[in-house]
Amino acid sequence: MRVVVLGTAAGGGFPRWNCACALCAAARDGKLPSRTQECAALSGNGRDWWLLNASPDIRAQLTATAVLWPGPGPGETPVRGVLLTDAEAEHVTGLSELRGTPDLKVYAAPPVLTVLAPARGGLDRYAPWQWADSLADGGFVLSGGLVVTAHPVSAKAPAYVPAALSGTDGRWVTAYRVEDLATGGVLVYAPCVGAWSDTLDDLCAQADCVLLDGTFFTADERGAAVRPGRAALGHLPVSGPHGSLAALAAHPRARRIYTHLDHTNPLVDPASRARAPVAEEGVEVLPDGIELAL
Repeated sequence: MRVVVLGTAAGGGFPRWNCACALCAAARDGKLPSRTQECAALSGNGRDWWLLNASPDIRAQLTATAVLWPGPGPGETPVRGVLLTDAEAEHVTGLSELRGTPDLKVYAAPPVLTVLAPARGGLDRYAPWQWADSLADGGFVLSGGLVVTAHPVSAKAPAYVPAALSGTDGRWVTAYRVEDLATGGVLVYAPCVGAWSDTLDDLCAQADCVLLDGTFFTADERGAAVRPGRAALGHLPVSGPHGSLAALAAHPRARRIYTHLDHTNPLVDPASRARAPVAEEGVEVLPDGIELAL
């Protein structure tokens, strides 16, 4: 299985267009690497590629990644579809950039499919797509020899979803387990995690590589402290006795990588003191564009 980490930033990217904090200013000055919004692509055969989320930066990400270039025919593309982890704007807005591409298949949890119904209707007017329940019993198989199961990991609905709808279903956010039938390699992709759970422990124990939510380094990073073990704005922080880094310590066999980094997170700076405990645990913070092999 080949996995290209197309983007590693949280919503708004890094630097954010409307932020003049020290980290964003350093990125604008070229002192820190810029990051596009979180997204990845995977393939089991190098020909059929599937996107994990569709960020607002998807056009630039596809253009920067040679294996995702169109061809050999003028209207052909190796992109076969999208696996959505949730309905957040930074994960679904890029679907509009893919409009007009025939026969794409989009997997998502039932509440995500429901809230996207108006957008789905509009996109299908350009070219009909297939929309599938990612939580269907038994999982699903992707072209290229990849077997996928989706697992609910958070009940956090996007802020734009009306309260009357957001509280009716707790499956708003999912993690994906992807297994390559040829090699047995297992990827776990979970860019949004509200709290650590037995489900995540089980998934990490089976994985060869884990791409995990690293949005915030501390729970009070955005100025609002939360109780230990709880999510900061829907994201479990990296640090602290109940943070994701402590939980990942139980799974040293897997390659562990943080993604979905907020512009406030000191991990975006390779020279920050926050990098030391993460590196000591063997967890990685990678730039955009890295390809992994499982």
